[in-house]
Amino acid sequence: MSIRRLPETLVNRIAAGEVVERPAAALKELVENAIDAGSRRISVRIADGGIARIEVEDDGCGMTPADMALALERHATSKLPDDAIEDVTTLGFRGEALPSIASVARLTLESRRPGADGWRRVVDNGAVVSEGPAALAQGTRVLVEDLFARIPARRKFLRSGRSEYAACLDMVKRLAMARPDIGFMVEHDGRRVLDVQGGQDRLSRVAALTSRDLAGNSIGVDLDRGDVHLGGVISLPTYNRGIADHQYLFVNGRPVKDRLLVGALRGAYADLLARDRHPVVALFLDVPTSEVDVNVHPAKTEVRFRDPQLIRGMIVGGLRRALDEHGFRSVQRPAEAALGAWQQEPVAPAPATGFLFGHRAEPAVHLFGADVAPPAEDVARVYDRLVPFAAAPAPLAGRAEVAVVPPPQAEAHPLGIARGQIANTYIVAEAEDGLVIVDQHAAHERLVLEQLRAGMAGRAVPSQGLLLPEVVELDEPACDRLEAAALQLAALGVEIERFGPAAVMVRATPAMLGAIDCHKLITDIADDLAGYDAALGLSERLELVAATMACHGSVRAGRTLAVAEMNALLRQMEITPHSGQCNHGRPTWVKLQMADVERLFGRK
Repeated sequence: MSIRRLPETLVNRIAAGEVVERPAAALKELVENAIDAGSRRISVRIADGGIARIEVEDDGCGMTPADMALALERHATSKLPDDAIEDVTTLGFRGEALPSIASVARLTLESRRPGADGWRRVVDNGAVVSEGPAALAQGTRVLVEDLFARIPARRKFLRSGRSEYAACLDMVKRLAMARPDIGFMVEHDGRRVLDVQGGQDRLSRVAALTSRDLAGNSIGVDLDRGDVHLGGVISLPTYNRGIADHQYLFVNGRPVKDRLLVGALRGAYADLLARDRHPVVALFLDVPTSEVDVNVHPAKTEVRFRDPQLIRGMIVGGLRRALDEHGFRSVQRPAEAALGAWQQEPVAPAPATGFLFGHRAEPAVHLFGADVAPPAEDVARVYDRLVPFAAAPAPLAGRAEVAVVPPPQAEAHPLGIARGQIANTYIVAEAEDGLVIVDQHAAHERLVLEQLRAGMAGRAVPSQGLLLPEVVELDEPACDRLEAAALQLAALGVEIERFGPAAVMVRATPAMLGAIDCHKLITDIADDLAGYDAALGLSERLELVAATMACHGSVRAGRTLAVAEMNALLRQMEITPHSGQCNHGRPTWVKLQMADVERLFGRK
């Protein structure tokens, strides 16, 4: 078979296969053109997920009729004034989008420059069918109809209208996030689904496009390293999602998808999140054009860095520093649904002969050091209303201790002063501006982990020798992995030695863990070393080991704590990094603001 030169229409359709993969890809090219035109507001209208109709209207600089004709030719662009493609700063630069889209759909292009008349040009699957004057304001309007209608082989591979709509909306959100100075509006099937005004700051725009709650549960990132700048917004570890659909990376204002970001986020949030939870992140990298290649993907959704390790280290370091600076901060407020669950009116149960606190009161009650007379009847008086109490099936778990010495002032401590314990699990503390509830197990788990991490950094963790060394039997590969990591485990307070081909002997465990199940601890450590053997280095695997050990040695739910122990835990939390969340990303404490308490009692 001889070689032949392909006709222009077929060349455009081949190019469209690279550039116009689906409606969202066509929409991306059109919105990028509107941004490059200097628009202040961009309106998008789509129907049937963009398969039937895509319309993009902007108020940018517009085009002359001659420029419109040239824009519909391949490799014609205004964005490369010279041949230095490596210095490109616009979103588009190849000049392929409009002719590629016009070759697989019906495209109507209307544009008007300031002080000139508008002009329309219509191209139907590669053929110009009409052109003439058009009435429109300054700017450009592009209408794409019946995408792939004449190419059934391509059309049948499109997803449902709902799926294509979701991809289109996500694409517009990414571009809108990159340019908070521009207003964006999106309508789908006549219904407005997105409307953000221009001139917003970065945090407000990211929160508007992800979740309004992000503004109060986020941390700003600002880091310079040489000519590279990293900025953006990251969520607190306690504000996370089950899937990684809210993670965005922008390079020189261009939204990109890069595996580098996934690995860097995993490193930055290591031991702060459970393995199946993901942070909300929007990071903006400003890199000299000589250090990044944007011309490596047909749709320009990927970039290549000259020094990827520098970028990864900068992301990990910048995020860790931002998280470290926020210490024990956590998601501050309980959810509105949780507040709504509080009962403001006592519910009168069926008549019963029970008594308050589940037993008959003695002639006098010693409460907080004072003698208090018991109620005259088996009822509790609420102002002037009598409400009977049903018999309690078990003693209440709430507990407060007699104050032997005057308690310290809550104003001096951000997490307040312990006032009692609920269900032997939650510490209730009074802060200056509200009520703090602490999960004692989650909080202590984080404190133990940070002490173990300090041991990994060179400050050895004190160990407690076992009176009788314990032998733990495992399979031979697991014993090999433990033996290879024996020196590093010793820094964590775990002293082991090989005891035959399929066993290890445990001679000491970290003193802070107290009495623990050695067999279960060593088995879990071996599992951690095996599960990440190929993916992570030894130091990163030991981070996971430390998290496992912390979970074994923390104060368990159900343990009764003295008030002094509660206050000691609170004070240690205030000076420990990341104490606002446990090793699995759950909050260790929440605060009920005084305004919320007053609202529950109808005072506000």
